[in-house]
Amino acid sequence: MKDLRLMWKEGVATFGPFVQLPWPGIPEILAHAGWDFFIIDLEHGPIDIETAENMVRAGDAAGITPIVRVLRSTPYLIAQALNTGAIGVHVPHISTKEEAEEAAISTRFHPLGERGVCPFVRAARYSADKASYYQRANAETILILAIEGTEGIENLEKILTVKGIDSIFVGPYDLSQSLGVPGQVKHDRVIEKIREICETSRKAGVAVGLFVETAEDARFWVEQGIRYCCLDVDAAIFYKAAKTYMDRLKKT
Repeated sequence: MKDLRLMWKEGVATFGPFVQLPWPGIPEILAHAGWDFFIIDLEHGPIDIETAENMVRAGDAAGITPIVRVLRSTPYLIAQALNTGAIGVHVPHISTKEEAEEAAISTRFHPLGERGVCPFVRAARYSADKASYYQRANAETILILAIEGTEGIENLEKILTVKGIDSIFVGPYDLSQSLGVPGQVKHDRVIEKIREICETSRKAGVAVGLFVETAEDARFWVEQGIRYCCLDVDAAIFYKAAKTYMDRLKKT
């Protein structure tokens, strides 16, 4: 399995989609296709926690890094996601330093945080690993915070002072609106702000993430400094591939 944190530190861009289809085969397919990570989307998709755990299990077996996007930033949802054995947790709707601190505390065990302790979960190998799990989890768990709206952008420098953040995920459309050019995600103001966010975050040792829908856009934003590149959604990837087949058939 790839070490995303190390890759980001070395300036290497990583790629993975949001996964909303509740099928453990999806991570396996993505791994065979060479993707770096996948994000199980518990915020928008119909996936329940039991299916999520099986998808994490499939990702582990196939060698692709599993991340879970939780519904919201609450301690029990973060703990539940990490108990599946996911390497990372993607926390939405962070707008203030205080919210970032709560997420960071919820992600790690004492002395770094206050994550609920249970040695009988899959992440601790059902108690077989309880002697070393907590220290290992503190060292390996990846925390990704999604900055939402103008307030989050305005508070970015304060948020970056919180210990334990590995990546800041910026919504390009929210950012465009905060800069007075709603929807124009490739406006000069937006591009310049992304570059600024990447540089500020790099100095803080934090990678920047962004959602994009095409390989061309992914290449463009990687050039601006994006390292946690969330490339499309599994359902959309399948739809576009299926439509491409049909469009080609109709042309013959």
